[in-house]
Amino acid sequence: MRYLRLLTIFYKNALLTELEYRTNFLVNLVMSAFWLFWSIIGTGIFFQHTDRIGGWTYYEVLVILGLYFLMNGIMSAVLRPNIDRLVESIRLGTFDFVLAKPVNSQFLASLRYLVIWRLVDVVMGLGIVVYALQRLGAKVTIVQVLLFVGLVVAATVIVYSIWLALVTLAFWFVRVDNIAELFSSFYETARFPVTAFPRWVQGLLTFVVPIAFITTVPAAAVVGRLEPLYALYALLLAAGLFTGATLFWRYALRHYTSASS
Repeated sequence: MRYLRLLTIFYKNALLTELEYRTNFLVNLVMSAFWLFWSIIGTGIFFQHTDRIGGWTYYEVLVILGLYFLMNGIMSAVLRPNIDRLVESIRLGTFDFVLAKPVNSQFLASLRYLVIWRLVDVVMGLGIVVYALQRLGAKVTIVQVLLFVGLVVAATVIVYSIWLALVTLAFWFVRVDNIAELFSSFYETARFPVTAFPRWVQGLLTFVVPIAFITTVPAAAVVGRLEPLYALYALLLAAGLFTGATLFWRYALRHYTSASS
């Protein structure tokens, strides 16, 4: 509860700061809507020449696209602003102020800041998922909804863990921007079902860089395509990556050279 109260304070301040520049806030909202609309058009262009991509129909792919924007909104709203500040604070030595506070350093360094307007991507992405399911005429059961929510949470943990592990490298390297951009490049493939790619790429996006578990697997759960083994693997993967990223963070802290040492 203590950490929830802290998050409430942090994010309330972020909202108040964002609302000081309301025109900028509204412009960003319009731009988010524009990119979502453009992505839907781009997906539609593919289906002018085929009725399936990787065995998925148009509205099934829209579910994946909605999840892509949902997860991108989470990354842009929470992960990127915190990571940018963390890398800079390590470089300057001001990370000392994080360690000096009576709160878990990983929590404070990775979740403190929030870009409120990027949460619109989360809302719009979820809206696309609901719209696509309605167009499919899917009769979604309570079990499917719970499984979908659980897999979205697992996907969020997977993305968080990967970003945390990448940014932790900043304790040894001056800049890690290129490494983070490499993951962003892989994430672009999450717009489409992993089955749309050659088999060796499917293996890469499932077992090496687990992009499949961020969009394709949760989408498969809600449209009735999911194999139970993948759901179990997603949960185990999320738990394993989070544990590994946390242990790596603690190891890196022991090698941090502060501004006062």
